[in-house]
Amino acid sequence: MQNKSKQPCTRLATCLAFLLATLPASALAAKADNELPLSRDALFGDDEPVAAPTSAPAAPTTRESLFGDDQPLPPQSAPLAIPQAAPAAIPLIASSPERPARIRGFVENVMAYTTPNPSHWSEAMMRADLGAQGDLSGGIKWKLGARVDFDAVYPLSDFYPQAVNNNQTLNFMLRENYLDIGAGDWDFRLGRQHIIWGEMVGLLFGDVVSAKDMRHFVLPEFEILRIPQWAARAEYFKDDFHAELVWIPVASYDNIGKPGGQFYAYTLPPPPGFATSFRNEQIPSNSLENTNYGLRLSVLSNGWDVAAFAYSSMSVAPTFYRQLVTGAQPTAVYQARHDRITQFGSTMAKDFGSVVLKGEAVYTRGLQYQVTNLTDPNGVVPQNTLTWVLGLDFTQFADTRINTQIFQSHFFDHDPDIIPATNETGYSLLVNHKLGDKVELQALWIASFNDSSDWMLRPRVNWNFEKNWGLAVGVDIFNGPPLGFFGRYDASDRVYSELRYSF
Repeated sequence: MQNKSKQPCTRLATCLAFLLATLPASALAAKADNELPLSRDALFGDDEPVAAPTSAPAAPTTRESLFGDDQPLPPQSAPLAIPQAAPAAIPLIASSPERPARIRGFVENVMAYTTPNPSHWSEAMMRADLGAQGDLSGGIKWKLGARVDFDAVYPLSDFYPQAVNNNQTLNFMLRENYLDIGAGDWDFRLGRQHIIWGEMVGLLFGDVVSAKDMRHFVLPEFEILRIPQWAARAEYFKDDFHAELVWIPVASYDNIGKPGGQFYAYTLPPPPGFATSFRNEQIPSNSLENTNYGLRLSVLSNGWDVAAFAYSSMSVAPTFYRQLVTGAQPTAVYQARHDRITQFGSTMAKDFGSVVLKGEAVYTRGLQYQVTNLTDPNGVVPQNTLTWVLGLDFTQFADTRINTQIFQSHFFDHDPDIIPATNETGYSLLVNHKLGDKVELQALWIASFNDSSDWMLRPRVNWNFEKNWGLAVGVDIFNGPPLGFFGRYDASDRVYSELRYSF
């Protein structure tokens, strides 16, 4: 059985932002599964992923899809949400009465072997993703999608607890399933959908609406990581101005898996002599008071893409509340809960030719953080934070791309009993180089300024050996102290391969 002495981290919210802020990407970050561009994308480039294979020439470049920087397929069609006054664009986005619905998807195999003792297979995933889209009468567009994951590691091994096996062996997931309705300058989307508000290159700081599948940390590419929301969205387009209203009556939340999973390390070590146990996660009820809603406004002026948003929600990421139970066997009992938070943010982007500047800032109010103080009745305290990031993408070098980012989370009225410092600062460096048309080399380095020993390194090679086929091999290396964002996974270094066929 697996060694249960995980290296915990109490920086769940801060540390999550810390890593996600550094994930590589290109100026066109893929942001949803199998979704064609919206008119917002055409204007602002902030909301369009593709579930295409990592290697297919018609899919996102292997660099982004295989390394997690999520660059989408260059638009093959006109934006869906372009006002009806632009009839020339409409036949390009969806099937006309004379053309059948478009079907696309991919099949992939992911193999991963964890190398530190006890070494073991940690992933043997077979994944199939299928989507279709077309139109109905009256200019109504539709999209359907689903994914099936089967991981043979769990039924073929007793390394993980049974609860983990049950949670991660077989999963069926609805992807995007929605209707699009256009009405002049307005577009309405109803159903399960991705809503991407960030402007950074492949970064999730401003991506406050999305839920994520965290059972493999943030190692999968974004099209796999993101979980759609059941939402009603209204968008208004006028010249270079864009407004977006969102209401989520039934929210999706981060899938963190079960205790004992490879990347389940969220809590503080128990006090000496205490055991640890976990109650079932407390998911907010489907009530009106637990719905999520927000507004985003953006404008394009003199080459500057500037946006601001306000969002009230039940936090998609959980906080682990603690209760100390005394008795014959003293126990620290943890339960993952979701609190209502309010977020205000702004994003900006500017293309200077061979250099692209992007930035984001998000103020979060009401999020809870774990404390080391054993006398605290529930083990958490609220903290208001400001998280910002600046990034530069250099593209002037032939066949080489360099991306660098610096980011920080600042805690107002910092509580000395939480693990993060008043200012948690880090940086990332991504270097990608193409060797001809079929091979790409890439390395991603992410580290903390607060503790230089806390870092992650991800070298990788991508090979597009045939049309629609892609193969990648790589290594994920984690290092740092037991409570570090990466250090908590010091025993999870792995080698892996990804083979994908897309259609």
